[in-house]
Amino acid sequence: MKTIFEKSNGVSGINLSDETENLSFFDEKFLRKSPVNLPQLSELEVLRHYKELSDKNFCIEKGFYPLGSCTMKYNPKVNELLGNLEGFTCLHPLADDEDCQGALELMYKLQEALKEVTGMDAVTLQPAAGAHGELTGMMIIKKYFEVKGEKRTKVIIPDSAHGTNPASAHACGFDIVHVASNEKGQVDVEALKSLLNDDVAAIMMTNPNTLGIFEENVLEISDLMHKNGSLLYYDGANFNAVMGYTNPKLMGFDVVHLNLHKTFATPHGGGGPGAGPVAVVEALKEFLPVPVVDFNGKKYFRKYNLSHSIGNVKGFYGNFSVLVKAYAYILMMGKNLKRASEDAVLNANYLKEKLKEAYLLPYDEPCMHEFVLSGDKQKENGVSTLNIAKSLMDENTHPPTVYFPLIVHEAIMIEPTESENKERLDDFVNVMLKIAQDAKTNPEKLISAPHTTPVKRVDETNAARHPDLKFIQQ
Repeated sequence: MKTIFEKSNGVSGINLSDETENLSFFDEKFLRKSPVNLPQLSELEVLRHYKELSDKNFCIEKGFYPLGSCTMKYNPKVNELLGNLEGFTCLHPLADDEDCQGALELMYKLQEALKEVTGMDAVTLQPAAGAHGELTGMMIIKKYFEVKGEKRTKVIIPDSAHGTNPASAHACGFDIVHVASNEKGQVDVEALKSLLNDDVAAIMMTNPNTLGIFEENVLEISDLMHKNGSLLYYDGANFNAVMGYTNPKLMGFDVVHLNLHKTFATPHGGGGPGAGPVAVVEALKEFLPVPVVDFNGKKYFRKYNLSHSIGNVKGFYGNFSVLVKAYAYILMMGKNLKRASEDAVLNANYLKEKLKEAYLLPYDEPCMHEFVLSGDKQKENGVSTLNIAKSLMDENTHPPTVYFPLIVHEAIMIEPTESENKERLDDFVNVMLKIAQDAKTNPEKLISAPHTTPVKRVDETNAARHPDLKFIQQ
């Protein structure tokens, strides 16, 4: 497929040069002296170009998307319609409280719903994504100890953690201390005990963790941390596995971020933006970013007078359209949020049991919503996990997350979500078994995959470092 610059044929849908006479009020030094060199195409050809590009993209509407750790679940289209209601999209963010009561009511009720599912006592909707929520949570923890007059410099992070965990803590000035996993793929409690001292501010945990395994000793860990005067941070990336069964408050956590685009069915990644609300216990509610949305029994209003607020963490009040979609999903699901977790866990365990003979399963434990295989068996025949991932692209299946978490060699991290039916899961099992057989009998086929995609095998290092964009500035 040609780039839009290669398709340029000198026929323009709009002539910018006609507008130059309207720029006379600009100082000459700010005006371009040479052509912009934009591609020139008719409006229809531009439309066709971007339609052709979109058709080449893989999406959950085209096929199975078992991307471990990211929860690529189906986003109901009715939520998109509600998020695009004119009363929301045309509302100015600087409108007075009296003029945006509907939006404020929605935000307040979403806060209350998130308090209900997390068990926490207060919520901010400002953070723009999960990692932004992590950063916000770490800022709250840092200021909490500053107000207490304690200089705590360290944050403990399990070796299976999401990469954003240490990054977020480090961005707040904390030193990172890693704690090992035990033979069951959970935090090694004895190793944790050896790390605790007056320098430790918090531990950042995901539960279930990135291996898809529930931390059985979470209450003991919580007790140890609190006796040490430390706090517990809950990475909500895997909350889709436990809704309605437990919550971070019951586990003993003090701060939690939620990925609305993972758990509450709003668009993810390139379909974003996302949202990463942060919920806290009572002792931390005065540290939240301002404003928070409150209700005095008569009207909804933005509240700014929090005694220890870390300040504003995002322009205006968060990614509002995402909040609308998440609230619509929660209202639509109601108590079936629990059923969503049930089905996610059932689907993951079904796939795990079907695939663990053909692929190595390093931690053979009951999993939650996801599980991690290893491609070590296939590697013996020269077929790497990357080759397996590329081969899945020939089967109308998006590859799972690979080579993460790092504690599993040749990792293949699979999360089917609750959205998929048994027929689709069986199709995936058959494809994975076929690939495992090909690794034994025809490894060359897998090593050269993919064969049917618009772009075949590329040198990924060079592609990242030296992208060929087919455009030379003249």
